[in-house]
Amino acid sequence: MRVFVTGATGFVGSAVVHELINAGHQVLGLARSEAAAKLLMAAGAQVQRGDLEDLESLRIGAAVADGVIHTAFNHDFSKFQENCETDRRVIETLGSILVGSDRPLIVTSAIGVLPRGHLATEETMPVAGSAAHPRAATEEAANSVAAQGVRISVIRLAPSVHGNGDHAFVPRLIDIAREKGISAFIGDGSNRWPAVHRLDAAHLFRLVLEKGIAGARYHAVAEEGVPFREIADVIGRQLNVPVVSKDSAEAAEHFGWFTPFAAMDIPASSQQTQKQLGWYPTHPKLIDDIDQPHYFANELP
Repeated sequence: MRVFVTGATGFVGSAVVHELINAGHQVLGLARSEAAAKLLMAAGAQVQRGDLEDLESLRIGAAVADGVIHTAFNHDFSKFQENCETDRRVIETLGSILVGSDRPLIVTSAIGVLPRGHLATEETMPVAGSAAHPRAATEEAANSVAAQGVRISVIRLAPSVHGNGDHAFVPRLIDIAREKGISAFIGDGSNRWPAVHRLDAAHLFRLVLEKGIAGARYHAVAEEGVPFREIADVIGRQLNVPVVSKDSAEAAEHFGWFTPFAAMDIPASSQQTQKQLGWYPTHPKLIDDIDQPHYFANELP
């Protein structure tokens, strides 16, 4: 298949590109810069110039593809709501090209849009109404596009997608611990983060492309819930700083804007995903992966 991939040079998307090419697919990757274009060509992919704001570039890419994988998302949390609405427009734009074609569209959501505190499955739906997570716009757009006859599937990524090149949640915690001189957790630290290695996630994207069911939700989750205290312990040991419990008020001061993520308790299962697609994660688990020097080699910019 010829597959149009957005976010093709990102942390997850670049792994998806390699997974697809290694499996014999052709890849057309969206590139917003000359540097991104060079990376794609070096990987063996073709290049579609454009970005998420350039809807025409998305239409062109989708029009010439046998399937589309949308992994791109702007993670600037200072304008998170705006970025979620951009994601909605992107999905609607891609879907408009694929209506009635039976060509698959795979979009990326997050386990974090689901209700907290109990085990979420693929059938669990995002919180609705005033308490809805902004990123639920992704799944709302997927439902809208599906109603128009698009063969769309949703992959929900675990909060921690880890591996070489990670610049998301765990590196942010490492950065905070360096700055504050302590590695903190909230309460008893028993709140749970699902996790998946980026290479296992990339393999799932390919399986959904090849075998996914229209309208289905799939969970890129290798570990249902890693206690936050265990993550804090690794960071403390690697940085040689104390590991300290914080109450809610102290946590807000310590973690700042990251506090809701540090407090997140959202265990999630991928049993249905594994059974339906034969997806069985094989790469290192979160604690083993982050307990390595490369996670602590550089501070975040």
